[in-house]
Amino acid sequence: MSLQVEIERHSGFCGGVIRAIGRAEKFLQEHPGQTLYSLGDIVHNEAELRRLGEKGLVTIGKKDLADIPSPSSETLLIRAHGEPPETYSLASRLGLTVIDCTCPVVLRLQKSIREAYERVKPAGGQIIIFGKVGHAEVLGLLGQVGGDAVVIEDLRMLRSALGDGSIQTGRPLEIFSQTTKSPVEYSEICKELSAALRQGEAFAGGLKVHDTICSQVASRHEELAEFAARHDVIVFVSGVSSSNGKVLCELCQSRNPRTHHISGPSELSAEWFSAGDKVGICGATSTPGWLLRQVADAISCL
Repeated sequence: MSLQVEIERHSGFCGGVIRAIGRAEKFLQEHPGQTLYSLGDIVHNEAELRRLGEKGLVTIGKKDLADIPSPSSETLLIRAHGEPPETYSLASRLGLTVIDCTCPVVLRLQKSIREAYERVKPAGGQIIIFGKVGHAEVLGLLGQVGGDAVVIEDLRMLRSALGDGSIQTGRPLEIFSQTTKSPVEYSEICKELSAALRQGEAFAGGLKVHDTICSQVASRHEELAEFAARHDVIVFVSGVSSSNGKVLCELCQSRNPRTHHISGPSELSAEWFSAGDKVGICGATSTPGWLLRQVADAISCL
């Protein structure tokens, strides 16, 4: 069938992921035959992980660190999501060489949260993090304050926390967002929280809102919404475990009901397309450009 296929020009790896993968590839090229351990998936994309695994990258979990004999001459990569301070302490005790690929945007956020905690804690205040519970970046942020922060994923969780007293408006509050969350959702969360402060017995200092969503991610929301609206069909490509992918795919679906989420070319179906359709291909910040091109080629051959 005759289809017009376009890859959204800003889709593909974000700067932090590009940096982490580049450093991993450089190490593996300079140390042939040596294993490089990545603490967690370097990127939430199964195809890219397979490619890097063939080069010698081995993904491990924190529980696996304890199995590495100490002292060790092994090398450990900290991915772009970042880690809590105790991870670095453990790596040091084990004698591991650390390649720290924490995204600079995440590093600034970690520093901001530490500084905010030093401000509000003496006054009995609270730190609030808008993010995915259990997400690697969020766990790293919690580690900056010894876990003493409230994590909320959505409006329902915010209302529940306000209702059960987990968040108390009668004290200083500072809120931050995980760097890859939706700017629209974060704005809604902050508005709801501000409204709760106005209705209740609010602390005189009120609420301090920090703009911590990555600018690259934030700008992509508007661009992707426009891209989805001007195509007949959208094929969104991302790994099943990508939090950013889930957010961006839902955005595309809200603008174009003919949006299909796949992780690779093998999941394509000819039934999704009609002759003459304008097909847009896009992906998450964890989707490699080479995979987007493979999908585009496969669609062109339908």
